[in-house]
Amino acid sequence: MTAPGRRSSTFTRLLRHGFTHPSAAERLLESPELAPIRNDPVLLEALGATADPDLTLDGLVKLVEAQPDPTAQRELLDTVIAAKPLRDRLLGVLGASAALADHLARHPGDWQALAMYEPRDLHPEVEEFEQGLAGATDPVSLRVAYRRCLLSIAARDVCGTTDLAQTAAELADLATATLRAALAIARAAAPEDASQCRLAVIAMGKCGGHELNYVSDVDVIFVGETADGADEAKALRSATKLASHMMRICSETTVEGSIWPVDANLRPEGRNGPLVRTLSSHLAYYRRWAKTWEFQALLKARPVAGDIDLGEEYIDALEPMVWKAAERDNFVADVQKMRRRVVETIPVSEVDRQLKLGPGGLRDVEFAVQLLQLVHGRDDASLRSGTTLDALQALATGGYVGRADAAQLDTAYRFLRSMEHRIQLYRLRRTHLVPEDEADLRRIGRSLGLRVDPVAELNREWRRHSSVVRRLHEKLFYRPLLDAVAQLAPGEARLSAGAARERLIALGYADPAAALRHLEALASGVTRKAAIQRTLLPVLLGWFADSADPDAGLLNFRKVSDALGKTPWYLRLLRDEGAAAENLARVLSAGRLAPDLLMRAPEAVALLGDGDGGTGLEPRSRAHLEQEILAAVGRADGGVQAVTAARGVRRRELFRTAAADIVDSYGTETKPAEADQGALVDRVGGAVSDLTAATLSGTLRAVVREGWGDTLPTRFAIIGMGRFGGHELGYGSDADVLFVHEPQDGVDEHEAAAAANRVVSEMRRLLQVPSADPPLLIDADLRPEGKSGPLVRTLNSYAAYYRRWSLVWESQALLRAEPVAGDAELAGRFIELIDPLRYPAEGLGDDAVREIRRLKARMESERLPRGSDPKLHSKLGPGGLSDVEWTVQLLQLQHGWAEPGLRTTRTREALAAACAAGLIPGEEAAILDEAWVLATRVRNAVMLVRGRAGDTFPSDARELAAVGRYLGYEPGHVGDMLDAYRRTARRARGVVEELFYGG
Repeated sequence: MTAPGRRSSTFTRLLRHGFTHPSAAERLLESPELAPIRNDPVLLEALGATADPDLTLDGLVKLVEAQPDPTAQRELLDTVIAAKPLRDRLLGVLGASAALADHLARHPGDWQALAMYEPRDLHPEVEEFEQGLAGATDPVSLRVAYRRCLLSIAARDVCGTTDLAQTAAELADLATATLRAALAIARAAAPEDASQCRLAVIAMGKCGGHELNYVSDVDVIFVGETADGADEAKALRSATKLASHMMRICSETTVEGSIWPVDANLRPEGRNGPLVRTLSSHLAYYRRWAKTWEFQALLKARPVAGDIDLGEEYIDALEPMVWKAAERDNFVADVQKMRRRVVETIPVSEVDRQLKLGPGGLRDVEFAVQLLQLVHGRDDASLRSGTTLDALQALATGGYVGRADAAQLDTAYRFLRSMEHRIQLYRLRRTHLVPEDEADLRRIGRSLGLRVDPVAELNREWRRHSSVVRRLHEKLFYRPLLDAVAQLAPGEARLSAGAARERLIALGYADPAAALRHLEALASGVTRKAAIQRTLLPVLLGWFADSADPDAGLLNFRKVSDALGKTPWYLRLLRDEGAAAENLARVLSAGRLAPDLLMRAPEAVALLGDGDGGTGLEPRSRAHLEQEILAAVGRADGGVQAVTAARGVRRRELFRTAAADIVDSYGTETKPAEADQGALVDRVGGAVSDLTAATLSGTLRAVVREGWGDTLPTRFAIIGMGRFGGHELGYGSDADVLFVHEPQDGVDEHEAAAAANRVVSEMRRLLQVPSADPPLLIDADLRPEGKSGPLVRTLNSYAAYYRRWSLVWESQALLRAEPVAGDAELAGRFIELIDPLRYPAEGLGDDAVREIRRLKARMESERLPRGSDPKLHSKLGPGGLSDVEWTVQLLQLQHGWAEPGLRTTRTREALAAACAAGLIPGEEAAILDEAWVLATRVRNAVMLVRGRAGDTFPSDARELAAVGRYLGYEPGHVGDMLDAYRRTARRARGVVEELFYGG
């Protein structure tokens, strides 16, 4: 007897053998049922070798208790002690699956299924499973027989007699036998229906691929035909009844539970289509309507039950279509989009525990393998396997995937699938989530042979294998392209030039021959530069392919690398800083503007890194820009050199702004695309406007210093107008300005005017001198009298003109006036002068309102370019920028005197202020804001893509797709983009008609 307070020797031994609840286990061992074997040393050793000794012991006691008599109990216990093969199999199952332990307790004689140990039991196939199910005549007996067969599969699995691939194949064979048995039961229940039709059951998914899980939907497609000249419609009705009954037999819950759901949603038209179709109907659908994913799904199609000859006809007829799927438009984009959509549907709380669908999960392996099969299987029949691991091996043998990569992926896939199997086996429930409970993790880890610290080891191995999958998933489709051109790895099969060309075409490269030349130039050789390029390019190629113009991305990357390849920091930046390589890929393939800016000074690529706290692409303030430009001007030798330095800063900052805009619009792997489109527009408008103001300040300083030294004979200020004054400049916008001066004390007015005009003339000249930097065009056409009036006026001259001659359109234009450079005090007095004009006391009179409406109507009819589609013109079209801005400006002219919030040069701020003041309903304000933001984004997109300004969507298909990508539309959806623009503009025009025209 154990002394009080001391642990018994049994308790200690139980702890040593892996029991986590030794007190409960000790009580179970003391139960009368185990008396004959309680002290046998073999028992404790055998229990301790299982995945969960506590669970095993509990299941064993229940099984012994369930035996019908003492003789049966003694037979079971004797066999457990004396027959090691049975002991390992039985206890292994009891320790891994509570569900199968419950089955044995309900059917205590079924343990005998594990006692047989003949060679044919080691690797049973469909025929053996059919024999095991032969006695089933109804859904309940079918479930019992199914679980009995499942016992033997699970036993071989947990004991290591079969590996992952063999276990998955056995599960698929058992599913095949079960579908056949269920169909036989359905036929027996409706012999007349059975006589009317031929019905073939085509397995899809993992069952079709001969790689099924323990608990998974069994995906099927049904093909039906008439039998013996029966009416086709009647035959299809009969076939549908049989198919439906077969599905219910497998899926419905009975006193013995269910087997698994039979899912026919992969059929043509999904759940909206007929359950059973004729072969000709299937063919008609796939020829005309099928989407890319449907051909991808057919990779695993396999006839398994019913009329096998009809099933083979189905496979033979559809197989040629499957292997032509890669020739479809947007093929790779469609497959990649489907993969992204799968990830996006995962609840945030589950992403980190998703073994199947999450990043680095099983689906990453399967999608990558299937993509490569569809591309290269057209010409290489050895790749046409429905089984993932077999297909991966064939891809490696054929040189389409590196052998080392294939081996790593094979190992990772086997581990993750084994984890999935153990998770499902426990309760026989369909799940792909790694449990959070430590006891569950411990059982899974031990079942996979991790015994020292099962939980920590399992988590470590899981994360390691997931990381391998994620890395190789990114690399798998692109790396062999480099091996094809880089002449690497002697003795290892490489992708042929022809196969590389096919893959590039499938990726969307329009000129694969040129792409291969670029790859060869970048990746060939044994230099450190080539080695780093080979590491970077697989992922870069994927990012290029995700754009509308992968050819341009690759070409631009070669140009940048040629320019900077010998610079030590360049390749180190791309290799070591996580954001730099992806940011560069996005920027180089998004259009012409950003790459053109970068090529003029490739060292600006450093801005794309995540150094300096990740602020490389953050816009700089006007104060910082002015400080840098003025310092550069101060160091320069002469006006030309000074303005060249200012323009160089402007070019770099334009690149920074464009790059940030592209990256924020596209998103990255670690940061989703910016959802707030208005924030993107404000960021670009503010950055470009601040940069333009700083450039003008520096140019003004350079011109004055060159011509007059420290002091100009006249005080001089520059007033921003239009989008410049409104902080809304786009990439291609001119700088609309007014120039105002005031002679210094004692200076003759003519001398002052001459100096001021000379300053303006020299500024315009220097900012447009042909050079590597983009010109900055200064537009002063909004000045009094327009092009007919003097370019520069004194403050008194402006006052005299506005007092006597000012027109209503000039008051409207002055709403956007804001000082941007030069003498701040003079500029402030100019603003005081014009405030009464742009915010007239008591608002506008009726005549002035009518005049504004008349001017707007005339502009709509006269200024719209001939041949352009008005509905797609972002500036002058209905619901475009002009509509929104004139509506907002009319409200400012009418109510600015009374509402301080309206006294702003910024359109969106004024619109929000009008809404806050109750001048426009919130819903209508939101409609106008959305339209203005979208139109501005379109103009920015056109400039980024084409490298030149434009107000309407490009006609070139690739450029249009690039605009769509910038605006957040996936490949193949430019029609949706244009429809959305028209819809947004149409709604805005309705608001404008009401608010501006009073209709």
